[in-house]
Amino acid sequence: MVGDGSCLPITSVSTDPGSFRLPNVLVASNMVHNLLSIRQFTVENSCSVEFDSFGLTVKDLASRRQLLRCDITGPIIPSVFLLPLSHLRLPLRQLHSPRLPLLLLGIAGCDVLACLSRSADVPCTRAPDEHLCHACQLGRHVRLLFYTSHAAHAFDLVHCDLWTSPVLSISGYKYYLVVVDDFSHFSWTFPLRTKSETFPTTLHFFAWVST
Repeated sequence: MVGDGSCLPITSVSTDPGSFRLPNVLVASNMVHNLLSIRQFTVENSCSVEFDSFGLTVKDLASRRQLLRCDITGPIIPSVFLLPLSHLRLPLRQLHSPRLPLLLLGIAGCDVLACLSRSADVPCTRAPDEHLCHACQLGRHVRLLFYTSHAAHAFDLVHCDLWTSPVLSISGYKYYLVVVDDFSHFSWTFPLRTKSETFPTTLHFFAWVST
């Protein structure tokens, strides 16, 4: 169950004892990012995880010996380095399936898949335009799409908005009319004392534009 209360289908994957133990790994193909419980990881492996500005270090809890060092360049800490592909117990047909990246890595990019194919003996590469799903596209969006202007000249399309201020200004203005030209994105702000001034102010603005 995720934050909004909806449920996602999961598949339980058991792992063989290797460098680190990761029992009860749940794979949800609809998840965009991989999630790892640091507390569960440290309890299962009797280790500690130390974070710094360059990455993280995994140390043995008793001897404080360094077991793993991971340098991080991006804002998100990768968790795929804790799950070697050679330790997964999967059917042979799934190892050669093109959906292997979606099942194991939470929809990884082509550059990640190419790196994994070089470091692990598992064919998990795919073409850039292959198996493009909705979650892949949402994961790469940095912002929502903006409205595309169809205005060819200035003042072909004008946007108006009347804003009410919660605080009365010193000059007695409580309302503000904002006019934005769709072509040039230039904006004008007209302070108003009453809402009834909106219509004559708009007429005056259109008359000024026409001249």
